[in-house]
This record gives sequence, structure tokens and C-alpha cells, in this order.
Amino acid sequence: MFTTRYRTPIEPRNFNRSFADRTSKAGIRRIRLHDTRHTCGSLLAALDVHPRIAMQILRHSKIAVTMEIYTHVPSEATRKALRRLGKHLGKQDRK
Repeated sequence: MFTTRYRTPIEPRNFNRSFADRTSKAGIRRIRLHDTRHTCGSLLAALDVHPRIAMQILRHSKIAVTMEIYTHVPSEATRKALRRLGKHLGKQDRK
């Protein structure tokens, strides 16, 4: 749950609007907020995070939901690219 500065729950439409505004300002492709859950699941799989841990992070009650809907298992080429990306992003932090 996300809250306002007054610690009241954020209305879902307002949160979605804020997410869309931030992606626009960042200059990245607009996606649905819900799609970030799929991205998270796929990244966890690419990082060899145990499926039960991924299930807990994504707050699913059934492992099948995590594995069949939210996780897209990457190929070795994808894993290699993610490692390269991680190294590159790590260099950006040091500048």
C-alpha cells in the first residue's frame, strides 16, 4: 500500500497517473503499472532466485501463479546480457 504525504491511502487512479507522469518525464516507454510485476518476476528468475522466494516477493499465495504467469525463464544469452547490463550499471554509480 502506498500513502500520501498525509499518510492516507493513495487512490489507484492517482497512483497510475503519477506512474505514467514519471515514466514520461524519465523518457521511457509507457507501460501499465501492473506490467512491472511481470518484469520483477522475470528478473528474479534471471537472477536464479528460488521460486518460493520470488513468490513471497511478488506476494502470491500459489507458486503456480508465480511460475506460470509472472515468470518468463530467460535463455543463457539473456542471462549473459543481464550480467553485462549489471556491470555497466554498476560503473554508472561510481561516476
